[in-house]
Amino acid sequence: MKKSFLFLADGFEETEAIGTLDVLRRGGMEVQTVAVMGKQEVKGAHGVIIKADVLLREMLKEEGELLIFPGGMPGAQNLSECGELMGYLQEHFARQGNVAAICAAPALVLGKLPLKKDIRMTCYPGFENYLPEVNVLDKGVVVDGNVITGRGPGYSFAFGLAIVEHLCGKEKADEVAAGMLL
Repeated sequence: MKKSFLFLADGFEETEAIGTLDVLRRGGMEVQTVAVMGKQEVKGAHGVIIKADVLLREMLKEEGELLIFPGGMPGAQNLSECGELMGYLQEHFARQGNVAAICAAPALVLGKLPLKKDIRMTCYPGFENYLPEVNVLDKGVVVDGNVITGRGPGYSFAFGLAIVEHLCGKEKADEVAAGMLL
């Protein structure tokens, strides 16, 4: 399995980033956190500072298994405004690469992709208007092909488990959930 990347920009939703990362690493996935704003320390929407594993410019040449985008504001907006990241995302998606986004990120980040009109997704309430051509569902987590989306912070563990199941299988996801008493 290739390495996966979880992207962080100032204003990210801490629960979505850390909760998801924790679940994925418990599932045995190799996931690196990537700072996109030119500095390794990234400040979350609620003041929590995280030191990312690498800077965006250090990993841009690598091909990832999965690209993960936590939400939060202005974090999701900051991710969507990073030209290098959006170019990398476009190339990855064109190769049918796996993408996952939660909260505002499905709308603000994945909404920039050439999505199929019949794709099913979810996002934080109020961001549906950024996905006018998409079938937005009122569900906690939605998996449609190579696109995994989550609704918000309260679904972080379910979002992470859906990713583990998608890439590592249901048995591994069930094992992680049991270990976390979920």
